[in-house]
Amino acid sequence: MNSRRKFLKTSAFASIAIISSPSFALSNSTNNYTDKYLIGRSTPELFGNGYKVLKRVNEAFLDMNSAARKSGLSVRVVSSYRSFNHQNLIWTRKYNRYRSRQLSSQTAVNYNIRYTAIPGSSRHHWGTEIDVVDGTVKTSQYPLNTKHYHGNGMYKSFREWMDDNAHKYGFFRVYTNDYTRRGFRYEPWHYSFAELAKPMLKEYTERNIQNNLKYQELLGKRYFTDNFIDQYTKDNILGINKSLLV
Repeated sequence: MNSRRKFLKTSAFASIAIISSPSFALSNSTNNYTDKYLIGRSTPELFGNGYKVLKRVNEAFLDMNSAARKSGLSVRVVSSYRSFNHQNLIWTRKYNRYRSRQLSSQTAVNYNIRYTAIPGSSRHHWGTEIDVVDGTVKTSQYPLNTKHYHGNGMYKSFREWMDDNAHKYGFFRVYTNDYTRRGFRYEPWHYSFAELAKPMLKEYTERNIQNNLKYQELLGKRYFTDNFIDQYTKDNILGINKSLLV
């Protein structure tokens, strides 16, 4: 199902306690980003009006939006920075929704990772990611739906403009409609600022930070085996637009 229903809705799980692994300590001084930063457990300085991204990302975004406005469009951000806790609210809500349909715990995990990153592995932790729609169009209840960006969809012209112009400002679609790509499903709305996101991904994977996911208090974590993490890394973390790989 392509619909990202209630993608920003908070849930009754706001009081969930999340236990940090001792492995999530500060990185060595030779690294540019701490482990805590890369998994969304720090408090970075963020910028934006109605959204939150790093300063350099915001500057590039404002330039891109200014150009879009000259073409009669508007780049509106509907999701940007997410902390570990925020991502866990999304993970928990969706996991429980699948379980309420009598699906097994393992199936709930597998369904979640079609669109939802495991907390601690989301690119949205970095302040470099934006989910966007055309701000000149009246938004539907569930705007992040592939059908809106294609065919006769309300964001078709917007998606075409982003296809032609986003890279000029340093933004690249993360999860492309490439049949050879594995991992998260196609998301025409999700863009990443490559200048900063590429070195973050490099440090994240080189230090094997994703291996600590199995130590977090997350629903479905008993299925986060070494083999699962290895496959998730290959498919979901690295199954992205080649322009965003180091």
